[in-house]
Amino acid sequence: MRTLTATLLLLAALSAFQEKAVDPASFPRSSVPLAEGCTFADNLTLNAPKNFLRGYPARVQSGRVNAVVEIPCGACEKWEVKQDGVMHWDMKDGKPRHVKYLGYPCNYGMVPGTRLGKELGGDGDPLDVLVLGPALPRGTVTPVQVLGVIRLVDAGEKDDKLVAVPVDSPLAKATSLAELDELFPGITAILETWFENYKGKDALQCGGFGPPAEAEALLAAAEGSFAHGEPGGAR
Repeated sequence: MRTLTATLLLLAALSAFQEKAVDPASFPRSSVPLAEGCTFADNLTLNAPKNFLRGYPARVQSGRVNAVVEIPCGACEKWEVKQDGVMHWDMKDGKPRHVKYLGYPCNYGMVPGTRLGKELGGDGDPLDVLVLGPALPRGTVTPVQVLGVIRLVDAGEKDDKLVAVPVDSPLAKATSLAELDELFPGITAILETWFENYKGKDALQCGGFGPPAEAEALLAAAEGSFAHGEPGGAR
């Protein structure tokens, strides 16, 4: 526990050092709605009731998964949870990052207690999850039903993402992406088109979609990667 606390303090200090040259007050505050209990620590950082990465389990009852919403459907601001478990507005060239394309076609977020580690071909960040349906406030933590996975490669790194639906959504009639295409034609085509183009031509490649079994294997591997990377975790 002492080692974990020291590590988190070091990450916080490193983050503060990196942001010294950036004055959060010099940027306008986001107007995107926040989940209940979330507030702004500053214009680039959220305060939340719990650590988004370590404060919630990856899985909940009935085989469902927790999803943390970083970017609501339709938004263009790129917020994300890194290894410190805090949600930050991602910075690029000293400025808060905005997607210069159509807004996200779904709620974009991450699964607590996971890491798509380098040993899995990933970037070391938490495992991403796409939550289909209406916009949810930033910072929402909600159980979802995973339907499959979208296979993506970003700058040579594996960036696969779970595809899921809220348990109370009409889309939850589908139990797989194949069923989703049958019941709600066009959704996977929209996702593929958007992700292959939002960063510019050929910046990101989509290798299609995988079934629930592939999503489960990816989730289990990401949980294992996170556990191994934590102080005192399995070795």
